[in-house]
Amino acid sequence: METPTTAASIEAQQRGITPELAAFGQHKHIPAIIEKNVLTALSFYPELADTVIHFEFRQYIKSSVMLAQPVFSSLLGPRQHRTYRIYISALFRLTHTAIPIHQLPDEIMIGWIGHELGHIMDYEQRSNLGMVRFGLSYLLSARYVKEAEQLADGYAVNHGLGNYLIATKRFILDHTELPQAYKDKIARLYVSPEEITEQVRRLETEKLDAQRAAL
Repeated sequence: METPTTAASIEAQQRGITPELAAFGQHKHIPAIIEKNVLTALSFYPELADTVIHFEFRQYIKSSVMLAQPVFSSLLGPRQHRTYRIYISALFRLTHTAIPIHQLPDEIMIGWIGHELGHIMDYEQRSNLGMVRFGLSYLLSARYVKEAEQLADGYAVNHGLGNYLIATKRFILDHTELPQAYKDKIARLYVSPEEITEQVRRLETEKLDAQRAAL
């Protein structure tokens, strides 16, 4: 008879989750239905290996599809014990209908989750008091929102998720059934696909130059 651990491992591999990928799930709480995409996004952020993150479905998130936040009570304790939540809308709402979020293409989900993990990378650089200031500024200043969203995109691009981000943004901006107000918000606050393409090209050039210099 198989032990529970062995059975769980076999089940994970049947979902396409290798042991190497599963290792990125340490200290993370992930719904099984999106586990592979979440783990893939996490694999680009080895710095978050010891960070506690809860990925939770919500029926509705105002003006967003995903949202990364610290658990407020964890801001009252030592910084190294901070905990985060990434809320994920259970439904991807279109103009006339809605589909379960997990039915989106894998690369779109990975790009979206990768952006939210970029926020957590940003949060990890801030003190507890700095996080409180961040929250207030985010609520009160549209310019600060834009800066924060572009910073999260920057983390994602620098960690190798640029092509996933491009796919996600083009999916949003070109989707005929998404509300125009939401697409306008994305275009206004986030880095454009064209800008990310240029950032990816520049990073690849810098990497090649560094490799040549090392020879």
